[in-house]
Amino acid sequence: MSTLTFQGAVKEVTGSRYLIETDGDGGPKKLLLECGLHQGGSDADEANARPFGRLAGELDAVVISHGHLDHSGLLPKLVREGYRGPIHCTRGTRDLLEIMLQDAAFIMAKDVEWENKWRKRNNKPLVEPLYELGDVARTLALCESHPYGQPVNLPGGATLVFRDAGHILGSAIVELAVPSGGRSKRLVFSGDLGNPSSVLMRDPGKVYEADVVLMESTYGDRDHRPLDETLEEFAEVLEQAHKAGGNVLIPAFAVGRTQEILYHLSVLYHEGRLRQQMVFLDSPMAIKVTELYHRARKALDADDLKVLNVAASGDTRQYLPILRMTRTVEESMAINRIHGGAIVIAGAGMCNGGRIIHHFRYNLARPSTRVVIVGFQADGTLGRSLVDGAEQVKVLGEMLPVKAKVHTLGGFSAHAGQTELIGWAGAFRHSPRFYLVHGEPGAQQALQAALAEAGIAAEIPGYGDSVPL
Repeated sequence: MSTLTFQGAVKEVTGSRYLIETDGDGGPKKLLLECGLHQGGSDADEANARPFGRLAGELDAVVISHGHLDHSGLLPKLVREGYRGPIHCTRGTRDLLEIMLQDAAFIMAKDVEWENKWRKRNNKPLVEPLYELGDVARTLALCESHPYGQPVNLPGGATLVFRDAGHILGSAIVELAVPSGGRSKRLVFSGDLGNPSSVLMRDPGKVYEADVVLMESTYGDRDHRPLDETLEEFAEVLEQAHKAGGNVLIPAFAVGRTQEILYHLSVLYHEGRLRQQMVFLDSPMAIKVTELYHRARKALDADDLKVLNVAASGDTRQYLPILRMTRTVEESMAINRIHGGAIVIAGAGMCNGGRIIHHFRYNLARPSTRVVIVGFQADGTLGRSLVDGAEQVKVLGEMLPVKAKVHTLGGFSAHAGQTELIGWAGAFRHSPRFYLVHGEPGAQQALQAALAEAGIAAEIPGYGDSVPL
């Protein structure tokens, strides 16, 4: 009997990892579904540093649903510790991994450099990064990309098919047909399901047949506000910031959310409703991803591209002339000399690092500043503290008063809300077993109850739990 073991993103949102051990005719095989980075506080750092042990050398294949680091960010660490097999993903995911993993390795190197300077001064043992650029290069060389809908043979007689999840470029629902007890069992992993209301992405695909379903539950406790209402609130916040004479800071994930925000700013600009004269995309990674989205625009929603009128050229200057892309540290630092009238989009999305931190340092204490939160903020992150109304926060080792007005706009979410999750789950025939992953406990329990009302039984697994397939 083949088994599934939950090794991450259980009763939490990040750190996705699931081990599948098969018992097919070719002998037992081990497949890893996802290899994600934990994001949050010190507990996340400890979880990321934990060695894979023998698993790195025993795995026969790895499958990745999409390029967000909480699903893929530990791949180079797995390779560093000895994995040499294939990494299966879509083409869009492969292209994103090149950008995101290199960026992650670069940031780790800088963080470790600063940490070790302190350790040397205090006679502490030095530390090493989780991985380096060489590990990223070896990881990318192992990637094998596949289009949606194409069956892929895996070791041990398993078969893989990717379906469009509508979340970010290349995001996939994962279908695995796994030999188990002399039969073929179908495991479906939702990955991160997209929000049908969000722009640029196509709607998530429906799947109808499964024996076991792993379903994300990030927003299992709520529906998102309608997009048109969210856009009106966004426009009002921007207008208030203009009248107050302050800057607008938008911490945004480099992949997906940044491109969606730029889209909406473009629409407001061409409607004559954007009063600010400067929009800065202050993230080298987000700039690269935005350029990738333009190159891969055939994979995006054609109707949304018509609104921007960039289907032919993909030239950002065409749809948002006031956009400035700041690639260098010097260009980023220069933004902080602007005391008002600017919109600054910068990473990291959960405010747990990146250039947004430096902009907080110069702007959070100003009542005229507006901070617009447009993505999920995990427990333990600086972004979550701001959402929860903290009156002061620690930024770059300094306690800062939060005088800026903080606005949370959930309607921009690239995740399905509760109603969409229930609708997706309800498409399955023959009552498969459901397991809720990628959600904080409150959200999972709310979704579990809502699913039960719809006649769908779902379990909430714990870390290390194993179930038969």
